[in-house]
Amino acid sequence: MSNVLTQLDIEPLKISDIPEAFRPQKNNFNQYLVDGELKTWKGKMVDVYSTIRTENESGEIVPTLLGSVPDMESEPALNALESARKAFDRGKGQWPTMRVRERLNCLKRFADKMKNHRNEVVRLLMWEIGKTLTDSEKEFDRTVDYIYDTIDAYKKLDQKSAKFEKEGGIHAHIRRSPLGVVLCLGPYNYPLNETFCLLIPAVIMGNTAVFKPAKHGVLLITPLLEAFKECFPPGVVNILFGRGRKIAQPIMKTGHVDVLALIGHSSSAVALQDEHPNKNRLRLVLGLEAKNPGVILPDADLDHTIKECISGTLSYNGQRCTALKVLYVHESIIDQFNNKFSEAVDGLKFGLPWEKDVFLTPLPEPNKPQYIKDLIEDATSKGGKVVNKKGGQISVNYTYPAVICPVNDTMNLYHEEQFGPVIPIIPYKDINEPLNAMAASDYGQQVSLFGRDVRKIGPLIDILANLVCRVNLNSACQRGPDVYPFTGRKNSAVSTLSVFDALRSFSIRTFVASKDNPYNNEILESLLNSNESNFVSSDYIL
Repeated sequence: MSNVLTQLDIEPLKISDIPEAFRPQKNNFNQYLVDGELKTWKGKMVDVYSTIRTENESGEIVPTLLGSVPDMESEPALNALESARKAFDRGKGQWPTMRVRERLNCLKRFADKMKNHRNEVVRLLMWEIGKTLTDSEKEFDRTVDYIYDTIDAYKKLDQKSAKFEKEGGIHAHIRRSPLGVVLCLGPYNYPLNETFCLLIPAVIMGNTAVFKPAKHGVLLITPLLEAFKECFPPGVVNILFGRGRKIAQPIMKTGHVDVLALIGHSSSAVALQDEHPNKNRLRLVLGLEAKNPGVILPDADLDHTIKECISGTLSYNGQRCTALKVLYVHESIIDQFNNKFSEAVDGLKFGLPWEKDVFLTPLPEPNKPQYIKDLIEDATSKGGKVVNKKGGQISVNYTYPAVICPVNDTMNLYHEEQFGPVIPIIPYKDINEPLNAMAASDYGQQVSLFGRDVRKIGPLIDILANLVCRVNLNSACQRGPDVYPFTGRKNSAVSTLSVFDALRSFSIRTFVASKDNPYNNEILESLLNSNESNFVSSDYIL
């Protein structure tokens, strides 16, 4: 652990040395969105820094100041909640009773306007959370695509509902209805995409929302507030800035939140649930932590496996809930795997997000390098070894990926979701060793299984499908494509997120029932022909 990288392993960085398209533009943003109005915050502001360090006017190399955002208090948070409640109006409001076609038009207008801010949001993704240019562009484009895909999915859902069913002499017109007010809290690692994967399906189903961005990745939301204001009726989307204890906790204490939509840590989800006085009425849509394993069988194609494991463990520095956070490697191939994998890790390029072919970038959390270093030191003090040459070299804003083997259950790295660039490898002799570890784990999101013998793979899939919610065959764990279910067992998730499933997670089935007789049938036919009801309708949205 004596090796020390220089800052970013490059020369001191001056703003003038950065390509103009990627230079930070300081933004002191003092507005927030409540009740359809962009209000000016006149209270305390908090500075937003990037851990990417640049040379200041005094010649010092310091974290780059990107701007500031409001550090809001409980009072405006409660005002935002009241705005969302008024817009929903216990289901009587304009938005929840609006025709589906009209709600979809609002979402489409928003997506169209959002595209105008691509360059600005991408630049902020790089500076605020250290995401590479390529991945920042992918996150923005994928989010826009997600909105359009959600619109198409709701059209299909509504098309299936545009009919009456008859069973037991009763006609039924079954649709999905909104749940109420949603408190939406997104994560820092995908502050645009994963946040919108909560917010967009919530509002498209007729719910209203109070949304607070994550601590890191907060400025990148600000270019979109005007579009939210212009595209949605007052109170449908309310956007606040500040700390969770000042905003989320007071909102939950009121008992007026119907849905808690959060992507983050289970401890945060539990703490917020505990604030709600009526937990039985609180619907949960949660994407939480995971400790996804890769299980590498003796007959795995090592070249292909290592390529997938590099992507799985270290894409965005391992700061993904879907990252491979532990690798179980059969003892017969452990030495060969470690040598090849370590060489591949040490060959990854570390640098600034906009540099060509960069893979590893500065960590957005100021304390994360020390945390990773502590995990490494704890593991090596208990018998683990850093097997790659560059492993554990540290700078003020980064720790180079450390491959540690063997790892055992006395180490913190075995138990904790490291969410960063350190990779535990556990040799195994009997396949029941990783299976038992997974069964005992608090998490159950995904697994990657590498091998080719179907006589072994087949029975393993049957077991793994009962331990996790997605088994990836010879490929890294991932969220997408967004049409596939994204969920987890145990502490890893509540409800299912995907283009189709999220629409169901943020709604409930309701229906109009009518006995099959001439009197009722005449009324139903008149209703369908009159367009007096937005619920009772056989309109077909193309």
